[in-house]
Amino acid sequence: MAGVSTKDIKNRIRSMESTKQITKAMEMVAASKLRQAQNRVLASRPYFEILYQTITDIVRSNRDFSSPYLRRRDGNRMLLVTIAGDRGLAGGYNSNVLKLCLQEMEGKDAAVLPVGKKALDYFRSHRFNIRTEAYAEVADLNVSDCFSIAKDICKAYLAGEYDEVKIIYTNFVSVLSQVPAVLKVLPLEDTSGDTKGIKMDTVYEPDAEEVFAAIVPEYLGGILYGAVCESRCAEQAARRTAMDSATQNAEEMISDLNLKYNRARQAAITQEITEIVAGAEA
Repeated sequence: MAGVSTKDIKNRIRSMESTKQITKAMEMVAASKLRQAQNRVLASRPYFEILYQTITDIVRSNRDFSSPYLRRRDGNRMLLVTIAGDRGLAGGYNSNVLKLCLQEMEGKDAAVLPVGKKALDYFRSHRFNIRTEAYAEVADLNVSDCFSIAKDICKAYLAGEYDEVKIIYTNFVSVLSQVPAVLKVLPLEDTSGDTKGIKMDTVYEPDAEEVFAAIVPEYLGGILYGAVCESRCAEQAARRTAMDSATQNAEEMISDLNLKYNRARQAAITQEITEIVAGAEA
């Protein structure tokens, strides 16, 4: 019995060492992807900031400005663009985003536009109203796809299909902190009452309203791409943290199993010595 026990423990130790090698490798891959994702986040911000400043300038410098993108509606039809991951093993990254999305849906006539395999699988299995299933791989989503999504959303919003549009994503705060967030994108906030620091001598051709209508889809595409970059970065950070924790747990289990193995081996040796002494005395 002692031999079988030590053999089982030894097999368990080998299994845990293999698990440790896998989690360590996944941690290193996630760390490498995290650095690339951080660079994409930094590169995407200037484009968004320029578009945001342009839209703000147009709204503030035109007091008689009117646009359907600024007009608030009384209905409760909502579109939630939910960005999750393509794979698991990232701690609570996917579940936190989906939980936040469900909270935003309460009391609303909501539809979802899932981005990422985990989001699509969840909403499909629970039979939610899904606008499109074309963006199931968030890793394959590029700038062009974000602009296509933005144009489709703006078209549906102008047609009156939705009264409000929000993006559910994960904000990358740091390597150890990723916070799910809600970003309302339509209707836009009207900041025309605040004119401090805004120059009024900008001329738009053919006019400000047409320029505004043309920029809004681009602006929305930039916001969406920024949210995708933030979510990718947060996912890799969450996966790196989860794999680091798994590696540490594997090391602790290996240490504990080695201790049990040594005790079992010592007990087996003691038992053998006792049997030999008893046989010699007999």
